[in-house]
Amino acid sequence: MRIISGSCKGRKLAGIQGNRIRPTSDRTKEAIFNILGQKVKNARVLDLFAGTGALGIEALSRGAYHTTFIDSSCGIIHQNLKLCRFEKKAMVICCDIIKTIFPEDLKGQSFDLVFIDPPYGKGYIEHTLQQESFTGYLDKDCIIIAEQSCKENLQMQLPGLDIYRQKKYSKTIISFMNKI
Repeated sequence: MRIISGSCKGRKLAGIQGNRIRPTSDRTKEAIFNILGQKVKNARVLDLFAGTGALGIEALSRGAYHTTFIDSSCGIIHQNLKLCRFEKKAMVICCDIIKTIFPEDLKGQSFDLVFIDPPYGKGYIEHTLQQESFTGYLDKDCIIIAEQSCKENLQMQLPGLDIYRQKKYSKTIISFMNKI
């Protein structure tokens, strides 16, 4: 797992051992950021189910202003932020957003980009997107990027959101959404 482009291009990130995590492939990550293009520059980013923090750190490497990472286990995120020297451009919140509502630390914040990359096959994307407070954290031009198994279907009514693009990469589907 490595940073593909930007100020930390080529830097290897620490990973999590075992099958507890499924990192986004470099090919998929590169495709996502190619689609986003200049929208990453100076963006305020929220990385949900952050895992190693690879997506949010890639955004910082490509010029994002700040990234907030949320995951139930955050040690590896802190390690990777330190490795890339992005500690001052990040906030890490350790909580399980499936079992709780969005954390108080997010109050008053809004985001330009949101990455949602939960464990596959558990319905966590829908659960997150349907939380009443979720759209309140989105800037008016926010883009949400959700990663899921190609066996899952996100073609459902999402309150205040529109799926405007979906791309399949091997066994993964990336959905791009915006606020309507």
